[in-house]
Amino acid sequence: MSNPAPEPKLHVDSDWKAQAEAEREKLKKIDTERTEKSAAGPDDLPPADFRTIVGMLATQALGGLGAYGDPQTRRVVVDLPAAQFAIDLLGVLDAKTQGNLTAEESKELKGILTELRARFVQFAQMVAAQGAKGGGAQPPISPAASQSTGAAAPAPKSKIIFPS
Repeated sequence: MSNPAPEPKLHVDSDWKAQAEAEREKLKKIDTERTEKSAAGPDDLPPADFRTIVGMLATQALGGLGAYGDPQTRRVVVDLPAAQFAIDLLGVLDAKTQGNLTAEESKELKGILTELRARFVQFAQMVAAQGAKGGGAQPPISPAASQSTGAAAPAPKSKIIFPS
């Protein structure tokens, strides 16, 4: 008759147990935060921070440079003065926040400004060249001129539309 084998004893280190409990709580907190973030709907606004301001102004500048066309007419609407205004506002923001931004924010703002200014110059030159060639782009029409004639403005031949 054999003696039953003694049951192994588990030795649990109290430090290990506390560490495991802390890790479990940490994972639970991360999971809760993830669930809250995923519950955010598409109508939620972005955070009100510096990056959002820069992004909004950059989007306005790109819109003025024809980045977003009219989906119904499939034409590009170019508003160079609006693009220049948005770029100038970013320049003011850069000047007024000098020394108050993180290195990352400053680098991002300067990079966006450089890119937008270069695109503006290229696009302005392209529009000027097209206008000089008589490319059919619709020149800006003053409201007084369009009201005095009573006639509708001719449809542009190109796909670039200048706002009046």
